[in-house]
Amino acid sequence: MSDLFHSFSEAREIARRVRLGEWKAVAVVEESLRYVQSTNTQFNAFTYVSEDRALHEAEQIDRKVARGEDPGTMAGVPFAVKNLFDIEGQVTLAGSKINREDAPATVDATLIHKMNAAGAVLLGGLNMGEYAYDFTGENVHYGPSRNPHDLSRMTGGSSGGSGAAVAGGMVPVALGSDTNGSIRVPSSLCGIFGLKPTYGRLSRAGTFPFCPSLDHVGPMARNVMDLAMAYDVLQGYDPKDPVSAQQECELTSDGLDDGIADLKIALAGGYFRTQATEQAQQAVQKVIDCLGVTQEIEIASVAQARAAAYLITNAESSNLHLGRLRQYAADYDPDVRDRMLAGALLPASWVIQAQRFRSYYRREMQMVFAKFDLLIAPATPMTAPLIGQRSMELDGHSMLVRPHLGLYTQPLSFIGLPVVVVPVSTPGAMPIGVQIIAAPWQEKKALRVARYLELFGFTSPLPQNQKENPYELC
Repeated sequence: MSDLFHSFSEAREIARRVRLGEWKAVAVVEESLRYVQSTNTQFNAFTYVSEDRALHEAEQIDRKVARGEDPGTMAGVPFAVKNLFDIEGQVTLAGSKINREDAPATVDATLIHKMNAAGAVLLGGLNMGEYAYDFTGENVHYGPSRNPHDLSRMTGGSSGGSGAAVAGGMVPVALGSDTNGSIRVPSSLCGIFGLKPTYGRLSRAGTFPFCPSLDHVGPMARNVMDLAMAYDVLQGYDPKDPVSAQQECELTSDGLDDGIADLKIALAGGYFRTQATEQAQQAVQKVIDCLGVTQEIEIASVAQARAAAYLITNAESSNLHLGRLRQYAADYDPDVRDRMLAGALLPASWVIQAQRFRSYYRREMQMVFAKFDLLIAPATPMTAPLIGQRSMELDGHSMLVRPHLGLYTQPLSFIGLPVVVVPVSTPGAMPIGVQIIAAPWQEKKALRVARYLELFGFTSPLPQNQKENPYELC
């Protein structure tokens, strides 16, 4: 075969060529597995590689193509999932040491099933912050995920392995979870596109919970069309998830090149304009200049929303973990354990007040979206910190890295808003992301803006040491 497959091939291109019979799914998967094995020692993205399963799935796809059957819209596309997704026959680690003793999952998580049904091929499970309580991508049990743009730096978390796997070319698409920013923070620090959908839009069935009233799941990819293609495959009501919404599926991958002339877009000011480093401010400025955004709106009570999100997160997560905390306290990451123990001591009146504020804040944001379709805000206050870095300087103040990388993401997931992160890169510098924020169920508007920006040069940068990495498919 004369055509070249390489680790940074687009999911759409892989699927197109496999469907046409130009590329064999088995050959794509074999080379992808080979690349994963050769790079995982650098990136520490995968905690489990499902080689036998992947090759079997690829063989089934090739048989379908040979028989003239439809192999699915994502035929032969390699993907991987954060290791809080159930994988049949594997223990669902959720980034923990404690879960190693659990029984293996008996069925796949719903979203893995949906990806497989569309022809995508699962390569394995990905590293993450313990029990998803993390913004750094560091894990005391399995080691830190490493940023492909600089192996000494964080990926962000808690979907750190997902960010590293996509940015490093190990898979074109990965699935992560986002409670307070765990898709958006690694997307920003690793320079990729990420989608946190509306709360309840994608099924969480078969995923290890962190904070049920805030937990989201979603895709991460190196370009907008791949992101949208995966999102379309993942949509659909699932009775196995109690918060799954019976919302009509919206095919977002069609019409993304329609432009943005009909959209009212504003810059989120106030809270979202403070504490950001110069790199984060410049990234936002580049985006609004490209979009021609001139209006700025200050959203009230954002700091209070973040505080309320913290209270609810601490209370719900500690309640889920009380049994484990009593029995296995010494086996937790000390930072995670201490947060959960603190959450168990929160007065009920504080949590109730936080929930009341949540309802108020949701109404406030509804009024904002009555005037604007989309808001622009930074995704993280800075580019990727060094692995092990404990503090960072923001607005002249020393702040802890681990909690404050989610400064700009927590107030949005708190009320379930859909957000797309777009990477902004500068030659010689680490990438950083910008959030495109939409009203509930309006993911397509955010994806349209992301696509518009992509067409004007806002793309996922290749890691410096991965510029050339072709593989010949035979």
